[in-house]
Amino acid sequence: MTILRAIAVCLGLGAAGPLAAEGCPSVPDHGLAFEALVSALQSAQGEAEAREISARMWEIWTDAPDELAQSMLDRGMGLRAAGDLKGSVAVLDDLVAYCPDYAEGWNQRAFARFLARDFEAALGDLDAALRLSPRHVGALSGKALTLVGLGRREAARDALDAALAINPWLAERALIAPGGPLAPPGTDL
Repeated sequence: MTILRAIAVCLGLGAAGPLAAEGCPSVPDHGLAFEALVSALQSAQGEAEAREISARMWEIWTDAPDELAQSMLDRGMGLRAAGDLKGSVAVLDDLVAYCPDYAEGWNQRAFARFLARDFEAALGDLDAALRLSPRHVGALSGKALTLVGLGRREAARDALDAALAINPWLAERALIAPGGPLAPPGTDL
């Protein structure tokens, strides 16, 4: 890590200025490991097993390209968890500017924007994340929830169906249960 990066990490600064010019390294390739986890999800025998496999997927997605990107991701997620959505978005803005090819930066910013009820901005971030990682189950399910927030029920159902095709154990499957907002017509309770 360069001295500039070390100072930025310690101070909690983003990637503005000279740091952005240095560029983000390539995103780690976890393709084989991810596909093995998808296969494991397809044959999971129960929800507890599926949750464990899903947690390993999140470890892959949150493996940032370098220490600076990891610091920004962790800080943005921490601010979001603490309820500082504006601060979270600001840090994740820096991460997306620094590592535009890192899908999780876009996905986490979308989550903060979703929680702030900025559904249109969240949807744009989710689309960017899915362009980079089309089988990102978290982004797919997040897109479904965001589309529900926008009142776009059919598109939400399509996004959720795509997520459930990868992980049939998602908690969001309750959205298509009878009485759920995405339940097929005629199944309302």
